[in-house]
Amino acid sequence: MRKLVTIQEVREIVPIPEADSIEVVKIMGWQCVAKKGEFKVGDKGVYFEVDSYLPIEERYEFLRGSSYRNNEFMGEGFRIKTMRMRGQLSQGLFLPFSNYPELDLGSKDIGEDITVLLGVRKWEIPEVEGSSGTIIGDKPFGIPTTDELRVQSTELLREKMLGKPYYISTKMDGTSCTMYHKGNKVGVCGRNTEYKDDENCSMWKYAHKHNIPDKLKHYGKNIAIQGEFCGHGIQKNRLKLNEPAFYVFDIINLDTHERAGYHELMSITSELGLNTVPIEEVGECFNYTLEELLEKARGKYPSGLDKEGIVIRPIVPEYVRELSTKLSFKVINNDFLLKEK
Repeated sequence: MRKLVTIQEVREIVPIPEADSIEVVKIMGWQCVAKKGEFKVGDKGVYFEVDSYLPIEERYEFLRGSSYRNNEFMGEGFRIKTMRMRGQLSQGLFLPFSNYPELDLGSKDIGEDITVLLGVRKWEIPEVEGSSGTIIGDKPFGIPTTDELRVQSTELLREKMLGKPYYISTKMDGTSCTMYHKGNKVGVCGRNTEYKDDENCSMWKYAHKHNIPDKLKHYGKNIAIQGEFCGHGIQKNRLKLNEPAFYVFDIINLDTHERAGYHELMSITSELGLNTVPIEEVGECFNYTLEELLEKARGKYPSGLDKEGIVIRPIVPEYVRELSTKLSFKVINNDFLLKEK
């Protein structure tokens, strides 16, 4: 689960030209605009990641003009998002312990998760999937939810990737979709739930149109194919597609629960006649810095709109025990973040 609010340490402070009251404070791989002189290098504080949704409390009222939201799904609160202030990116919110006199935050370790303690939720509006269909249950067989950690939040992932063969793919703008074959059964799922095979489900209609159930049965192996389902009525359709499209980024063996490596992914999708997410680069030795990755994440979809970002993975799948997660991470395009509503 993503840690939205953690105890973090100031790594660097950078002045903002011609700014008398604010400066840039760097935390992990992120940077925030903070009050000038409020922190010094080595100070600990409370870091709220982008997409944190803060409760209505007096201590957050200074955010009302820029961050107040109220909708039927999330209710009232203050949404933290990427902003630009005096020409500087502010990627989250960093506050001193003095804002929380009732809590003993000074005794907590760097990196400790205090999301629940502060009553913070993730800003998350339900993904739009057009006519998604009838839900018949949770996603079965232990098929994992598709998610990637952001590199700025977990620098260890970038460090673990250094020196390894890798590939970089485009992060597509759509909704999560899984199509699986297990035993004699073929199923279609969204992010967390499985859908009934009927005319109400756009994912099932796409699967039948492209003969995916028959292809999976003919292939004969117990696998889950995960990807991004994109098209009109799905999210904001930044790809400007007239018809739905399915871009595969993961294949999981449902007998062993192992993920396919790059070459196996390309081989299976080719055999099944499926598209993968666009592959931007394949290399023998990953050596990108964080700054280089942020620049690489910029760019446009063929539609001319800002792409969401990129995903970096090793050619051969790995597991990072220290973080209890796969070796894989995303880098979000800052131009895309700045335009998010």
